[in-house]
Amino acid sequence: MQLDIAQDKLKEECGVFGVFNHIDASALTALGLHALQHRGQESCGIVSYDGKNYYSERRLGLVGDNFTKENTLQKLPGNFAIGHNRYSTTGAPVFRNIQPFFADLYTGGISIAHNGNLTNSITLREKMIKDGAIFQTTSDTETIVQLIARSKRSKTIDKVIDSLFQIQGGYALVILTNKKLIGVRDPYGIRPLVLGKLKNSYILASETCALDIIGATYIRDIENGEIVVITDSGIESIKPFSKIKARPCIFEYIYFARPDSIMSNKSVYEFRKNFGEQLAKESHVEADLVSPVPDSGIPAAIGYSRESKIPFELGLIRNHYVGRTFIEPTQQIRQLGVKLKHNPNISIIKNKKIILVDDSIVRGTTSKKIVQMMYDAGAKEVHMRVSSPPIVYPDFYGIDTPDKDQLLASNMNLDEMTKFIGVKTLKFLSIDGIYRAMGYKNRNNLSPEFTDHYFTGDYPIVPLDQTNRNMKDNQLSLLSNIR
Repeated sequence: MQLDIAQDKLKEECGVFGVFNHIDASALTALGLHALQHRGQESCGIVSYDGKNYYSERRLGLVGDNFTKENTLQKLPGNFAIGHNRYSTTGAPVFRNIQPFFADLYTGGISIAHNGNLTNSITLREKMIKDGAIFQTTSDTETIVQLIARSKRSKTIDKVIDSLFQIQGGYALVILTNKKLIGVRDPYGIRPLVLGKLKNSYILASETCALDIIGATYIRDIENGEIVVITDSGIESIKPFSKIKARPCIFEYIYFARPDSIMSNKSVYEFRKNFGEQLAKESHVEADLVSPVPDSGIPAAIGYSRESKIPFELGLIRNHYVGRTFIEPTQQIRQLGVKLKHNPNISIIKNKKIILVDDSIVRGTTSKKIVQMMYDAGAKEVHMRVSSPPIVYPDFYGIDTPDKDQLLASNMNLDEMTKFIGVKTLKFLSIDGIYRAMGYKNRNNLSPEFTDHYFTGDYPIVPLDQTNRNMKDNQLSLLSNIR
């Protein structure tokens, strides 16, 4: 039996990376994926191209365990490469869904790595199957491959554009062809994608931390609705969609992105400290110390401590050598699962009033166990502060969220959540507060700056598959089956 010891975290879909014209393309891609490992730990893959042939190596597990010079990188020759990390989930892994995908088209080979989720992929898929298409995977990424292959346009880039006008959702694509490296970002810019340069080579990546690890210079973000085409002649920008206001995913700033990445020209770490400062302004309580739920709660706890003038201490110590799942032989031991990852720092918390800071609460079960652990270790009072608003609605744009009926804040009011988790007080950052922390006056309900549907139910793109089928969960993730 598997025990999930990260039940109160949303899971990101994946990370993508691409290199155009570098002698160490596959090695750089492996390093880039290593920097993006936080975006997915279930599987990883690299496709390279040497000017004549494509080479593919796809593996279950972590990048560092699979892509080394001795075993796989030597099998990936060429000056061009793209790579992909897939997020971790429960259940038996499925090899056939590991990306990047590759296909031979009439115009030549093409390989695609995709971060995100299409909200109309099942609708498109069923139509193509009825028309005779054969699918080899359960991933919505293959829907994009099929649309490109079936396009009647003569040029590959036109085939790509043709397919983009048929799909909906949040996505960032990195595409490798015989002569081009292509980056695509959805019309709202929900999923991130950045452009960098290493000497004379161009790089595409989900986050800037992947540029840092290879010594590349950050140039800019790919804009919402933009296609960048990189060739030997340079970079071409194509904007085929009608111009609409960008609404990037706000959870990239709260939790998903690595703290040292740059977004909106500011480090994610600074944003998260700002969330904590704003949280302290909104929900001050007398206490002896501020303690984060490590590691993701640390920046917000630092900000809370700085604003409240209450000392910051590590009341919980995290074991970094435990994976997200753990196999135990007995139910009694399985119930101790949260202690595999966190342990109370008794000398710090005993007889103290503690403010416990976390970035989000999903189901609340892990939070409940952590709070009880703090009381068992001698804490006098435990107050929980959350540096994001309550998560009330599921996501359909590439984030693995539970059904609405499993989201704690969707089924309980604040008093009920406080009692369930077992804290003396519980407060969340307000929706206006999160915008203030990011430099805005408040959330403009007529024109919000971010995709914040988790808190508001304001979905910028109608989840067509959900609407058509009235299904609770049909995201075509790594382990999904067609229903």
